[in-house]
Amino acid sequence: MRSGPLRDIRHGQNDLRLALARHNYLFFGHPRAGRNFAGLYSLVGSCIANGIEPTEYLTDILARVRDATTDEQLDALLPDRWQPADTTP
Repeated sequence: MRSGPLRDIRHGQNDLRLALARHNYLFFGHPRAGRNFAGLYSLVGSCIANGIEPTEYLTDILARVRDATTDEQLDALLPDRWQPADTTP
């Protein structure tokens, strides 16, 4: 991965695109739908920023989030702290 000023500029542009997209997605047919999609878009953006494949992440956490009963368990499912579930039998 590149580092230095060029990467920093691109990173800032991605943040701007994400913020603009979140704002634009508030104009869905229902306000709640726009907020929900903006949250999902933010999760996908966080996955990309952390080098995680969004499809793999969402598939895993959607199966695990219903079993989380504490704030700590939910925090562990955030993209920057997420560890894939052990899939070995």
